Amino acid sequence: MVTAEEKTFLDSYPEICAPHSLPGTPGNTSPAQDKAKEQLREILTTAGFTKRLDDATLLRFLRARKFDVEAARVMFVNCEEWRKDYGTDTILETFKYDEKPLVAKYYPQYYHKTDKDGRPLYFEELGKVNIHEMYKITTEERMLKNLVWEYECVVKHRLPACSRAAGHLVETSCTILDLKGISISSAYSVISYVRAASYISQNFYPERMGKFYIINAPFGFSAAFRLFKPFLDPVTVSKIFILGGSYQKELLKQIPIENLPKKFGGHSQVDEAEGGLYLSDIGPWRDPKYIGPEGEGPLMFSMKA
Repeated sequence: MVTAEEKTFLDSYPEICAPHSLPGTPGNTSPAQDKAKEQLREILTTAGFTKRLDDATLLRFLRARKFDVEAARVMFVNCEEWRKDYGTDTILETFKYDEKPLVAKYYPQYYHKTDKDGRPLYFEELGKVNIHEMYKITTEERMLKNLVWEYECVVKHRLPACSRAAGHLVETSCTILDLKGISISSAYSVISYVRAASYISQNFYPERMGKFYIINAPFGFSAAFRLFKPFLDPVTVSKIFILGGSYQKELLKQIPIENLPKKFGGHSQVDEAEGGLYLSDIGPWRDPKYIGPEGEGPLMFSMKA
């Protein structure tokens, strides 16, 4: 069962994924998968857990562990312990990243509108990283806090609003990782952060990746990726697209041209007075028509910073 507060929230947006969604997603389950879900819920309820026991959450943990109920239980318990230790349940209220407008200049990471399946678009311009300047104004610890803050905003504000706008449950994001201008030294400089960020994503926010586009990939990148493909989960591999400098045609198959930022070949522009592309955070989650009982998503920083 879910708490009364959670039920009000969950009832405010669609709880069934689109018919073409992956097997094991809400609305696309087999009897065996439904049985595993109920077994997991019973085990966790008996263990005293009361939050995040809704169908969609349990199915995400089960999909992440190939519907092995015991493995999904361990993953869920570890996640709940981490949330308690990290202060995740209250991070949207307690953490302020006032240096973000400055950090964005040295490591652009931002959400901007949605793809054709209604997913929030997340952009990361890894090729623009300047770790030396960035660590004059922030720390890796605060960057990871910011990452968790953004994930919580995705779960509590962006995805529900996107689900209302799309008319079906939206559980995942569409990521565009831009490697333009990347060098070995710049990539190596953020490896510690990227490793920690990946750990948080995989273990505490499972099954949140919908599509993943790597654009402006340097020569040899695709060949290197092919070497690792046999060691990766086939479902994960099917979500990853590695593109060189001629990526616009492929991106526009998934992203409406009016939603894709102009710098990537689309038509979307944002006035600097509104925060520009890096800080404006435009999407259904800012549209009153799609904001529910959770309220509009907070801003973690002051635009005056």
